[in-house]
Amino acid sequence: MERLWTKSYIFMILGMFFLFTAFYMLYPTLPLFIKERGGNETQVGLAMGAFMLTSVIFRPFVGALLDRFGRRPFIVCGLLFFAAAMYMYNWIGGIVVLMALRILHGMSWAVSTTAISTAVTDLIPSNRRGEGMGWSGMAMTLAMALGPMFGLWVTLNLTYHTLFLLAVVLSTAALFLTFGAKMKFKPRSAARRIELFERSVFPVTASVFLLFIAYGGITSFVPLFADSIKVNSGTFFLVYAATLVLSRPVAGKLSDRYGETLVIIPAKVITISALIVLSLSTHLFGVIISAIMYGMGFGSAQPALQAATIRLVSPERAGVANASFSTGADLGIGLGAIMLGWVSQHTSYQVLFTVSAVSVACSLLMFIFMVKPLLKNKGLHHGNTGSLESATDAAS
Repeated sequence: MERLWTKSYIFMILGMFFLFTAFYMLYPTLPLFIKERGGNETQVGLAMGAFMLTSVIFRPFVGALLDRFGRRPFIVCGLLFFAAAMYMYNWIGGIVVLMALRILHGMSWAVSTTAISTAVTDLIPSNRRGEGMGWSGMAMTLAMALGPMFGLWVTLNLTYHTLFLLAVVLSTAALFLTFGAKMKFKPRSAARRIELFERSVFPVTASVFLLFIAYGGITSFVPLFADSIKVNSGTFFLVYAATLVLSRPVAGKLSDRYGETLVIIPAKVITISALIVLSLSTHLFGVIISAIMYGMGFGSAQPALQAATIRLVSPERAGVANASFSTGADLGIGLGAIMLGWVSQHTSYQVLFTVSAVSVACSLLMFIFMVKPLLKNKGLHHGNTGSLESATDAAS
């Protein structure tokens, strides 16, 4: 079995952890930051959505350029601009300026995260892709656990100015860590045409988009929902992340051994259930149960879907495929934040999380009827007899 835990892989995982920690420090604090400056819930949704929608516009270009020119130039430029954008939050004086900065920040996020995630993909042996994606996702998981809690603690005990400076430090640390990793990808010939989209993974991208609409609601409005029922929102994110730490390695190994379908379908069912529980929650107990279920469901589905995306394309198209996956995720988060912000303002948080559950149900149907056949054909084409589904078909 090929080695997974190389020095380059470890450095890239650590760099991803620092970058995402800086990113998630803003998630529970930025809505509060906006409200302190006179914004309403619709403006919170717009601010969160503008960031992600900007990423959607730029990711296809970044993915195509990664396959042409390599990963490192975009990692360096993306992280430098990300750190600069974090520092510029110190000068925000109004909602309009904030929106402009969120657009700039979204551009840097598109470049840095697409480049880093693709570089990590290059370092993972093909027969351990589910496991490797699971562990790289763990870096994001821990960041989601520590980032919101740390961000809230800083704003409660120090200042927003300190929060933004610490985010700059973490982003810079991520940059230095990536310098210690070797990039395995060799840029292809410049004579070939740059392609912005990978059509073969469009059904996966659509399924990811619908799944991440709910994620946009979770990340943007759980802090406000938790505050409305007198619960610390950091508790949700901590329990969610702790569940991921326990479930993701198992889900990754199951994905490698039996195929992504075995993981994704049950995971989405659990995610739907988690959102329904959250919509009915009025106390801490319901929030904790929902966080556990959401950690098991969404946390298992996301890396399995990314592994499926990479499996459907050739290695030289990994950059565009990763960009397609991230585009679906960012578009879901962005539109989800905007749409669900409107739903929340005109109805209630309960309706918001119910709408989120319906979106995940649509994602499940999309996967069953469009993505599952593609994965099955790809497995059979390569003679993959390791999946449970292929073995079942052969037996029948």
